[in-house]
Amino acid sequence: MNLLLLLLLPIMGAGIAWLSGRYHDNAPRFIALVTLLLCHLPLVNIWLNRADDTLWLATINIPWLSRLNLDLHFAVDALSLLLVALTLFIALLALLASWQEISHKSGLFYLNLLLTIAGIIGVFMSLNLLVFFVFWEVMLVPMFFLINIWGHENRHYAALKFLIFTQFGGLLMLISICALSVIHLQQTGNWSFDYLQLSQLSLSNLQQNWLALGFMLAFLVKLPALPFHSWLPDAHTQAPTGASIILAAVLLKTSAYGIIRFVLALFPQFSSEFAGVINTIAVVGIIYGACLAFAQTDLKRLVAYSSISHMGFVLLGCFSLNALALQGAIVQMIAHGLTSAGLFAVAGMIQVRYGTRDLTKIGGLAQQLPQLAGLAMILTIATLGMPGFGNFVGEFLVLLGSFEHYKVFSIIGAAGLIFSACYCLVVIHRCFWGPLKTAERHESQDPVQDVSARERLSLISLIVALIFLGLQPQPILNLTARLSQQIGKQLNAQQSVQQTNITITQEQAR
Repeated sequence: MNLLLLLLLPIMGAGIAWLSGRYHDNAPRFIALVTLLLCHLPLVNIWLNRADDTLWLATINIPWLSRLNLDLHFAVDALSLLLVALTLFIALLALLASWQEISHKSGLFYLNLLLTIAGIIGVFMSLNLLVFFVFWEVMLVPMFFLINIWGHENRHYAALKFLIFTQFGGLLMLISICALSVIHLQQTGNWSFDYLQLSQLSLSNLQQNWLALGFMLAFLVKLPALPFHSWLPDAHTQAPTGASIILAAVLLKTSAYGIIRFVLALFPQFSSEFAGVINTIAVVGIIYGACLAFAQTDLKRLVAYSSISHMGFVLLGCFSLNALALQGAIVQMIAHGLTSAGLFAVAGMIQVRYGTRDLTKIGGLAQQLPQLAGLAMILTIATLGMPGFGNFVGEFLVLLGSFEHYKVFSIIGAAGLIFSACYCLVVIHRCFWGPLKTAERHESQDPVQDVSARERLSLISLIVALIFLGLQPQPILNLTARLSQQIGKQLNAQQSVQQTNITITQEQAR
C-alpha cells in the first residue's frame, strides 16, 4: 500500500488544503506542509523493505477494466525511487519558498501545487502506459493554473504557450501508446497497455521508428530540447517562485525519465540508429543554452536557459549507448534538480526584496545581503560543475561514457562547461559584487533584510545534498547499476547487430 499512499496523500491533502482556505488564510500552507512530510513515510518504508536482488523494489497491480486488460499497475525501481524522493524534497523547498509570497487564493494555490506533485509521482510510478499518459496530463493542468493565476505580468501568454507545447507532445505520445496496444492485440489477441507485456512485443524496424518518434517528440518538448525549447524561458520568467522550482527541478525530469524508461527500453533499435541525430541535438542545446544564458539580463530567464544547457548533458548521456554515461545522466538529473531549485529560490528572494530580477537595475547586493550572496555563490559554483559537487560527477560520467562511441560529441559537450563557467561567474559578479546598485524602493518599505531562518534552511539543505552527491556518489551509482547495465547491454547488442549488417552490406557491394 506504500505506492498507493504516495499517490493518495497529496491528492487528499490538496482537497483539504483547498477547503481549509475558507476558514483561515494560513491553514492551507500548514496542511500542505504536513501532507508532504507524511508522504515521506511510505517512501522510507519502501526503501527499508526493498529487495536488493530484484529490479522492482515495490509493485502493486489493481484490476480495473478487464475488457481492455487495463490494470492500475504501479511500481518503483531504483530510478523511480530516486526521482520520487527528489520530487518530495523539492516540493518541500517550493512550499517554503512560497510561504510568504502567496497572499491571495492560498487554498487554490496549494491545491494546484499538491496536485502537480501527485501527477509527477504518478508519472514516475506508472507501468501502465495509458495511466502514465493520464498522470502526464494531470501534472500539466495544475501547473498551467499556477502560472496563469499567480504568475507575473505576462503570465497568461506564458501559461497558454506552456500548455499548447506540452499538449501537442502529449497527443503524439498517446497515438504511439494506442498503436502499441493495437499491435499487442494483433500479436496476442488481447488488448494491453502494460509496460512489461508491451516490452515483449516483436516490432519491425519501421514500427519501432514510427512508434518511438511519437514518444521521443513528446519527451523532447518537455525536456526541452531544440527546437522545442521556447516555452521554457517564458514559463519560468512568469511563474511564481514555487512553480518555477517544481518546473525546473522535477517536471523537466519526467521527460528524461520517459526517455530512459520507454524509448531506450522499448525501442533499442531506434535508440541505436538515431543516437547520432539525437546527440547532435543534445550538444547543440548545451552550447546554445549556455550562450543565450550569457546574454540574459533577467535572472530567472538566465537560469531557464542554463537548464536547457544542462538538460542537454542528460540527453547526451541517455543516447551515448553506454551504461556509465546513462548513470551519469541519472546523477545529472538529480544534481540539476537541486541546483536549479536553489537558483530559482535565490531569484525569488531577490525579487521579493527589490521588486525586480533585472541585472541592469541591481548590483553589489552582497553589501546588503552577505549571507544570501555567500549561499548563491556556492550554488553557482555547483552549477558550473566544480569538483566536489553533484553536477561535476554527473557531467564527468556523461562525457567519459560518451567518449567511447561519440568522441566528437563528448569534446563539444566538454566545451559547453567553459561557457557554463562564463555565464555563472559573470552573473554572480554583476548581481552581488561591485558597486551597490538597487532598484528604487518606496520610502515606507521596511529596510532590506538578509535571508530568514526559513530561507537559510532551504538553501543550506540543497547545498548539503549537492556536496554529499559530489563526495559520495557511489550509493546512487550502486542503486542504479542494474538498470543502467541492462539498458546498456540492450543498446550495445543492437549496435553490434547494426555494425554487422553494415559490414555484410559493404562486402556484398564489393
